[in-house]
Amino acid sequence: MKAWFLGLGMAGLLALLLALSPAAHAETMTRSFEGGMDLEITYPASLVAGREGTVSILVTNNGWEEKRDISLDFGPSTSGLAVSPEEPVRIGRLAEGGSHGESLTVRALEDAAHGRHFMNLKYSQVLVENNEVPREPAFYDLAIPVTVKGDPRVMVQTKAPESIFADAEFPLKVTLLPQDADITDVNVRVVPPSDIAFRGETSHTFSKIERGTQVEVMSRIVTPAGQPSSEHRLPFVVAVNYTDDAGDQKSDSQTVSIVLRPRSFMELTSDGGIWVGDFFIAPYISLGTIIGIPAGTLFSLLIKRRGWPRGSGT
Repeated sequence: MKAWFLGLGMAGLLALLLALSPAAHAETMTRSFEGGMDLEITYPASLVAGREGTVSILVTNNGWEEKRDISLDFGPSTSGLAVSPEEPVRIGRLAEGGSHGESLTVRALEDAAHGRHFMNLKYSQVLVENNEVPREPAFYDLAIPVTVKGDPRVMVQTKAPESIFADAEFPLKVTLLPQDADITDVNVRVVPPSDIAFRGETSHTFSKIERGTQVEVMSRIVTPAGQPSSEHRLPFVVAVNYTDDAGDQKSDSQTVSIVLRPRSFMELTSDGGIWVGDFFIAPYISLGTIIGIPAGTLFSLLIKRRGWPRGSGT
């Protein structure tokens, strides 16, 4: 009975540690064999190439007959995965209610192809019939799937207008989404061309972004006054630096090319304003009161005094 509690406690602790590991999501496989022998294996569902994970095993004799010469053999490295130690796990005897827990290490090889691989386990046992006569050994084969993948992915997406014009503001949004693991010490920096300004911060920091959590960074492009003579492209660089779940510093950058063009006769701004020629109609001005600034002159509904026709009889 003492051995049963010890084995169960050890296996439970190993399963808990694996479940809390940031590098892998744990899966559990259970199998039942002759005579009420139950096997539970907790293993990483996926591993990054070159990294390790923990495999915990728990063998429990839930039958009334004794089992002897129990063996669990993962064998040498196969199919991109290596389990250590390579020697089989051997259990001499398990009486009714007895259990045994143990942990091993599985490593995804550096050159393993990305995709599903299998740990091949050979399980064997000898059932002692009526607790008196040992039977012939029984053998079972199990294939345990583990997905090998590349470095944890962090999706970086930049959304910006295809084209901009002078003397206006435009939104630029950067979205971050860690898809496979938490990331820490995150810095997002937007580097505009020298003749373009930004309203607000161009550098944003986050101490931690959890896996599957989307974070958005908003900035506003402020274009200079004065019409450009022709269309030309402006490069905006978005640089992201972070530390991954293995403690390695990573960086990613992308360049967004936006066309700066002459303003057309009528343009809508992102805040609801309207450019009509050289006149700007603010979004908070009613249609009955239009205010604009054409080249520094107050726009007054284009009414210009030209002199009135003189009457003939007055």
